[in-house]
Amino acid sequence: MAAEIQPQPQARKPCLLSKIEAFQDIVSAAVIIPKEDGVISVSEDRAIRVWLKRDSGQYWPSVYYTMPSSCSCMSFNPETRRLSVGMDTGSICEFILSEDYNKITPARTYQAHQGRVTVVLFVLEMEWLLSTGQDKNFTWHCSESGQQQGTYRTSAWVSGLQFDVETRHAFVGDQSGQVTILKLEQDNCSLVTTFKGHTGNVTALCWDPVQRVLFSGSSDHSIIMWDIGGRKGTAIELQGHNDKVQGLCYASHTRQLISCSSDGGIVIWNMDVTRQETPEWLDSDSCQKCEQPFFWNFKQMWDSKKIGLRQHHCRKCGQAVCGKCSSKRSTIPLMGFEFEVRVCDSCYESITDDDRAPTATFHDSKHNIVYMHYEPTTGNLLTSGTDKVIKLWDMTPVVS
Repeated sequence: MAAEIQPQPQARKPCLLSKIEAFQDIVSAAVIIPKEDGVISVSEDRAIRVWLKRDSGQYWPSVYYTMPSSCSCMSFNPETRRLSVGMDTGSICEFILSEDYNKITPARTYQAHQGRVTVVLFVLEMEWLLSTGQDKNFTWHCSESGQQQGTYRTSAWVSGLQFDVETRHAFVGDQSGQVTILKLEQDNCSLVTTFKGHTGNVTALCWDPVQRVLFSGSSDHSIIMWDIGGRKGTAIELQGHNDKVQGLCYASHTRQLISCSSDGGIVIWNMDVTRQETPEWLDSDSCQKCEQPFFWNFKQMWDSKKIGLRQHHCRKCGQAVCGKCSSKRSTIPLMGFEFEVRVCDSCYESITDDDRAPTATFHDSKHNIVYMHYEPTTGNLLTSGTDKVIKLWDMTPVVS
């Protein structure tokens, strides 16, 4: 059912601990059970499974529960052992797990949405169950009474959801690339603000209540760190993935961000450095270095009898430049560019070797990731992939 991997001592790399297999379809979501050698998974094959590690070192299912339809998402609260599972039909089913994790008891069903549930989040402090669906509705229910408290219509279906208990702010990321902040009350909500920095849809959100920053990942391969608490509108870009960002987790004790992408990449970002905002791209009808006209600037082309050039932008200063004046490439890690990007010749000369020092490490999970979960108490990371396999990683060599 599950094979135990004997760890090989490798410095500064995630160590693969175990694989859990035997799924008939893709695992939609899974979590590591704190203080237990266990995993809870929900999958498109309609099954809830609880896996416990046996004396042999292998994970075996202690619970197998079949749902009426495909499981799309889940939320687990270890304090109450309450498991909330969103389904393809729009319903959310709530369960209570026994102390030994060998029994699952149905508790309540919420008719929350008219379409597939995309995210479900249980907030113990408020006794609220937050959820979003492909029906473009964000709803919250009272988990004690089962009654719906309120709903908010979004412009596109939601793919990311986080909640701050202190301010009662819900952060909602959608398929248009927009993030909406809502202030929730017992029976109503108010729009605080919206912001948009991605060119693709928001695929993951992660909120750090200590630093009061929100991280958003997108199908445009980028991550943005939004400084909500600073109230200055600071947005830091992180460019280190070659495919859609599928998951984000923040390790606040080490100030490191863990991100995963659908090509299997795992990136560990050092956020304990002073990062810089990327500049706005400047508009110009001619190269701001050599003053050669761009191809749409017919007047200057005619006057100077020169052929128009294609416009590019320097990623460091934001100036509009021609290809000849931006022939160099460089990494700029403190601006979030861990891969080489176009820079103008003068900026290239100003970038030192220290400026090029990486602020992230890159690792290959060797499967196409669809979901991830980090458990800070153990330092373990869970990834599930399109190969219908869950992998458990020891992240202490790289998250420390």
